[in-house]
Amino acid sequence: QVQPVESGGGLVQAGGSLRLSCATSINIFSMNFMGWYRQAPGKQRELVAAMPRGGSTNYASSVEGRFTISRDNAKKTVYLQMNSLKPEDTGVYYCKISVGYVDYWGQGTQVTVSS
Repeated sequence: QVQPVESGGGLVQAGGSLRLSCATSINIFSMNFMGWYRQAPGKQRELVAAMPRGGSTNYASSVEGRFTISRDNAKKTVYLQMNSLKPEDTGVYYCKISVGYVDYWGQGTQVTVSS
């Protein structure tokens, strides 16, 4: 299955942690970009964390120091570790993987942070 499949979302209290997973059948070494986006209700989708091939990871300023993007080459999985969660982190989180000029999006996983 080429389309990424996200998992790991849920309901958590403020200050808690979640780890999102993005599984795909694509060999990670074929990817030129891996990233996590989120979309809050009534807002546009925004980039949260990115891992471009050959480049350093980068994060939205709102999550810097709290979120970490990583990957497991053998499992063909990209992760997003989210710590010190805040209510404003609530939204649907999407994984995007790019191979050449083609982008593959997952279906999204809901993250809800209660105050």
